[in-house]
Amino acid sequence: MSRPNAVPGAELARELAAVLRGEVRFGAAERAVYGHDASNYRHPPLGVVKPADLDDVRTAVALCRRYGVPVVLRGSGTSIGGQAIGPGAVVLDFRRHLGAVLAVDPDARTARVQPGTVLDDLQRAARPYGLRFGPDPSTHSRCTLGGMIGNDACGSRSLVWGRTSDNVERLELLLADGTELTVGGPLTAAERAALRELPGRVGQLHTRLQEFTERNLATIRQGMPRLPRRTSGYPLDALLPERGHDLARALTGTEGTCAVLLGATVRLVEEPPARALVVAGYPDEGAAADAVPALLPHRPLTAEGLAADLIAALLAAGPRPRALDRLPAGACWLFLETAGDTPLAAYQAARALADAVRRERSATVALITDPEEQRQLWAVREAGAGIVTRLPGGGEAWPGWEDSAVPPERLGDYLRDLRGLLRRHSLRGVPYGHFGDGCVHLRIDFPLDRPTGVLVLRDFLEQAADLVASYGGSLSGEHGDGQARAELLPRMYGPEIIALFGEFKRIWDEGNLLNPGALVDPRPLDADLRFVTAPRRPLPLALPYERDGGSLARAVHRCVGVAKCVAPDSGVMCPSYLATGEERHSTRGRARLLAELLRGEVITDGWRSPEVREALDLCLSCKGCASDCPVHVDMATYKAEFLYQHHRHRPRPLAHYSMGWLPLWLRAVALAPGAANAVARSRAGALVKLLGGIDRRRVLPLFPTETFTRWYRRRRAAHPAPAGARPVLLWPDTFSDLLQPGVARSAVEVLEHLGFDVRLPAGPVCCGLTWYSTGQLGTARRVLRRSLAALAAAGLPADTPVVGLDPSCTATLREDLPRLLGADGRPLAERTRTFAEFLDEYAPDAPLPRVPLDAVTQTHCHQHAVLGSAADRRVEARLGLHNRVLPAGCCGLAGNFGFERGHFEVSRTIAERVLLPAVRAAEPGTVVLADGFSCRTQIAQLADGREALHLAELIARALRTT
Repeated sequence: MSRPNAVPGAELARELAAVLRGEVRFGAAERAVYGHDASNYRHPPLGVVKPADLDDVRTAVALCRRYGVPVVLRGSGTSIGGQAIGPGAVVLDFRRHLGAVLAVDPDARTARVQPGTVLDDLQRAARPYGLRFGPDPSTHSRCTLGGMIGNDACGSRSLVWGRTSDNVERLELLLADGTELTVGGPLTAAERAALRELPGRVGQLHTRLQEFTERNLATIRQGMPRLPRRTSGYPLDALLPERGHDLARALTGTEGTCAVLLGATVRLVEEPPARALVVAGYPDEGAAADAVPALLPHRPLTAEGLAADLIAALLAAGPRPRALDRLPAGACWLFLETAGDTPLAAYQAARALADAVRRERSATVALITDPEEQRQLWAVREAGAGIVTRLPGGGEAWPGWEDSAVPPERLGDYLRDLRGLLRRHSLRGVPYGHFGDGCVHLRIDFPLDRPTGVLVLRDFLEQAADLVASYGGSLSGEHGDGQARAELLPRMYGPEIIALFGEFKRIWDEGNLLNPGALVDPRPLDADLRFVTAPRRPLPLALPYERDGGSLARAVHRCVGVAKCVAPDSGVMCPSYLATGEERHSTRGRARLLAELLRGEVITDGWRSPEVREALDLCLSCKGCASDCPVHVDMATYKAEFLYQHHRHRPRPLAHYSMGWLPLWLRAVALAPGAANAVARSRAGALVKLLGGIDRRRVLPLFPTETFTRWYRRRRAAHPAPAGARPVLLWPDTFSDLLQPGVARSAVEVLEHLGFDVRLPAGPVCCGLTWYSTGQLGTARRVLRRSLAALAAAGLPADTPVVGLDPSCTATLREDLPRLLGADGRPLAERTRTFAEFLDEYAPDAPLPRVPLDAVTQTHCHQHAVLGSAADRRVEARLGLHNRVLPAGCCGLAGNFGFERGHFEVSRTIAERVLLPAVRAAEPGTVVLADGFSCRTQIAQLADGREALHLAELIARALRTT
């Protein structure tokens, strides 16, 4: 049972901790992390409770009621309107322990879920029965059913499968006063009458709701706009008798303001056996929207609109996906998906739809049936929420007007007027979204870093609300209102409806305990903005943050909370979160903590903060977030900055002196490797681990009797390079020189076989990574400058390519070297290649030996994030290798991380997710490839005796046998 610290709300925290089985966190770290969601707002809570079961939920709500403390419900925290945060509230995080799929009934086509069930987990549970949950937001890999019910989430395929409210059978509820009930619908008149006769509070509740509806029939019928996407306000029209007084529908979309969801029974639909995709191109988004009504009679599953500026934002953020080659000519595209019982049926439906597209003369069309190409194009669409937080020119774009909706037949005119409104305010944004439902996603570059920025925000939002209302539309078509839009509801609804919203909430939550200020009596839309207030005090910085104008504050505010980092299939990112399940160990959580450090209110110790130090301690500096995060949060860089500042002029952890200075110690060991090996294998080895901050379960490496550089000098003396051979400079990194020289020897053999003159720097070199990753930035700079001098002294032409063998060292030269040394480091960064890149670029036609073996490959995190592995795949194809590349994921060792005391369990847990099971399952004759020294070491120590090879070793072995 967790014990809270001495913090605000300590008495409540003590009581909660005494009776709950789950975690009770009222400390500064959790308050900082849970004070943000995916919105513009910031509301540090009083504390966080992660209930272990429903009894914990009941008890926590009861205690909060007794103390008069508001309760905010949270799933994955991706709410864009601010619904998952609340000032001074207790946040109930359901995702941690209440995320099970309790049952799937294939005959009834229903599933029973807990509030924290992640949508993708429900889809996996339903898939064996050929079923799925219809709504599919782009955050499907991490959004929870509780959050979807709270916001009435939709997704791309609501054209045929509807919104969440169309797919809810029953809701199991806990009211703020402790009452429990289950609601469903639609109901007959007799069923409604029976509900009024129930005893106690439940019967009184039903009586009040039915009387409320009967008194206001005309107002509700006349005052609620009818359109496919209306998630603004309470859905009071679901209470109408002609709609069966559907309480499940009436409570879906109430944003956690009326009741606590304990569980839900949802309807499932058939998963189409086959799909095809029609991509239609148009001159602009207005023309694309105008074309939609004529295409809807063909019953596409989707009619998603993407404008060219979204593609431009995607290209500005990273490399160009190959799938974009399939887009037809145009400046806006509709993604029109068809389905069928067979691939032929899906193709025929798509062909008919493509013919309909061609009837518009300005349209172009492409028909895509390959499932992988479809997946890649949908990945572009799903990444939109993160991509458009940075505009193509690099400016920041914010939510606030991100999902307005109008009748689909009026969408084209609305988009043109919306573009005009943006121009009048000198604002820019990237519109995209669910054109078939008339819903538009749009993030806007509000100038919130200027004194007038808040005024611009308010002025635009008020005029935009008036604009959408004039079209008979909704402020929100998917994300709900929250603080972002609730204040604007009177511009969409008349005063009678606004009054009914307040009455409806009071029937359910008379004490206003649940998420107050989110929808009824809302907080101002321009208050509590998380990025308006500048850091309270300037803090010194050691790194340039070149993509963020030299500002760490802007860098950490890249995180907008879309939470891809907490999804289990998000690439390398974020291994420590996947191991611990703690929000503060996610990329998002760490970004929030650093933002609060700079702000200086919740985190008050600045660079000395123990909360930030603890959260970053389990960051592996894998760089996965720098590539996998849609907005490229670069936590490895932020961690290096923090460690530098945190330990400046102070003693460091033992591991910083042992493994941070590893290149130096290994050079010393190389003078007497035999003695060092004897010590490592004796009882003294345990003392070495203790003094070095190394986990006792780790095996110290065996040191080679001869380093690579000594071997190279002997070889070169006996075998001079042939005259006229093109020189290439091999970077003898610490691992390849002093720990595993066989890798570098193999590289020399291969390169010389291909006719190159392999040279080395004139003296010892090091990329400085061990110092950089431990925050010893001054030493890292000095090491790199000495390395540059050693390269220059080699006397080679300035354009001589440099080949790196270890991906971590190569990535450091490619990316971090210019960051540390500026312009002085760029020439080396630009001519540095991986071993595979060099073979692919400088010897593309050279004959390589055939290696017709089965292989599994573990891609190093830094190669995934910085270098890429396309060249590796091409070289493997030339070898004839039957290779299976493991899904992107960290090996868990990550340089010094997995060796440090206190990290072993996390390191092993990460490795057991993908790497170790795959290696153990590989047939004995299967080659295990891993270019990273860390990956090979983790495999050697934890994979039951399997060993991994570097690509250079594999090719060299083949050469020796031919």
